[in-house]
Amino acid sequence: MKKKNPVFSLFSSVKLALLTLCLLASTSIIGTIIPQKESYQWYVQNFGESTANLFRILSIPDMYNSWWFLGLLAVLSLNLIICSIDRFPGVWKQIKADNLAINPARLEKMRLSKRWISKKSAGETAESLGTALTEQGWKPEKRKRENSTLLFAQKGAMSRTGVYIVHASILVIFLGAIIGELYGFKGSVMLPETQATDVIYAFDTREPLNLGFEVHCNRFDIEFYDSGMPKAYKSLLSITEDGKHILDKEIVVNDPLTYKGITFYQSSYQGYEDFLLTVTDQGTGKSETVILPFQQQQSLENHEGVRIGIVNAKAMGQTVTRMKIWFTDGQGPASTFWLEAGNQATVERPGKKYTVAGKQMYATGLQVAKDPGVWVVYIGCAMMILGLFVAFFMSHRRLWLQITEENGKTAILFTGSANKNRNGFETTFEHLLEQIAPGDAQ
Repeated sequence: MKKKNPVFSLFSSVKLALLTLCLLASTSIIGTIIPQKESYQWYVQNFGESTANLFRILSIPDMYNSWWFLGLLAVLSLNLIICSIDRFPGVWKQIKADNLAINPARLEKMRLSKRWISKKSAGETAESLGTALTEQGWKPEKRKRENSTLLFAQKGAMSRTGVYIVHASILVIFLGAIIGELYGFKGSVMLPETQATDVIYAFDTREPLNLGFEVHCNRFDIEFYDSGMPKAYKSLLSITEDGKHILDKEIVVNDPLTYKGITFYQSSYQGYEDFLLTVTDQGTGKSETVILPFQQQQSLENHEGVRIGIVNAKAMGQTVTRMKIWFTDGQGPASTFWLEAGNQATVERPGKKYTVAGKQMYATGLQVAKDPGVWVVYIGCAMMILGLFVAFFMSHRRLWLQITEENGKTAILFTGSANKNRNGFETTFEHLLEQIAPGDAQ
């Protein structure tokens, strides 16, 4: 027998796989407990200078991209590949085996076996038993031997590949992660209302990344609890490319906008001391929105003679809840009134009516991600679910019926085996025995 290469034996061993998985699991706990990708000073402040230096040496702040963690993943991948190469040919040989060529002595020794005598001829018995198996959902094959006829049927032969589907799924997931790392990015941007950008900033380096199109924040809305804590917030975004409007979408947490594989997630917000005021002439329908600093007045371009300002405001924490508005169109004394943030009011002027809406100005905080490997990862996850289902809930079940003429009588030997869930298969075997040989089995 040819001796295996020791390196090949090492990388095909189950012990190496278990050791690698344990190391990955334990180090992943470290990466979960210790915040990732913070500044060096942050680690100094929270863990001390000596520990922070150790973290830097071991790449703990960016553990999942460290050389040693990637090395563990490479060892696991190599182990899965070599293990599959080593064992799969034998499994495939079992799947494709000629089970009608089995040695009769093996049938005699199987744990599940029943014998009985039939009054029919061997040919009639083989025909009736084959029909009975077919009616029970089995597809028998038949082969004549010197002094006997052998029937064979099986189910779940491909279930032996379940573990190798799991192996392949892990490699596919790793491949998707590599694609995402090489060709994707993660970044963020703080985008004020009414403004647009075609650039975001990478999380780790703060390097500007060009999107290839513009994202515009049309509006940001936020709701608060009575305590002043934020309850919910959302942004109305639009995409423009080459001067053409592409789409609009209102995003909230867990409901992002995706365009050209780039996903924009609602993640945070920032309040300004400025205000957004919209004035609409009810007679003409003309409307104009302006950004107005606190306690300053501004003229409107689309409304002749109209000036507006914020003279006072009431806030809860850093959030403005009411604002006092000063308004004039040059006809008579100026109007002053209180307006709830986010609401609108009608201002009656000599011969005209205006609608005024106002709110505090915000910037929406967007997390932006491009991961071209995500669908590869999804495929890998689906493969893993399939492989685990096949490996744990399916088994290779085989049945043999040997029909032999002995002293003018027909003797039947019914045997079967399963590579997993043998107790369940024994129940199936007994049920089949009752169906194909009612009252005759001994």
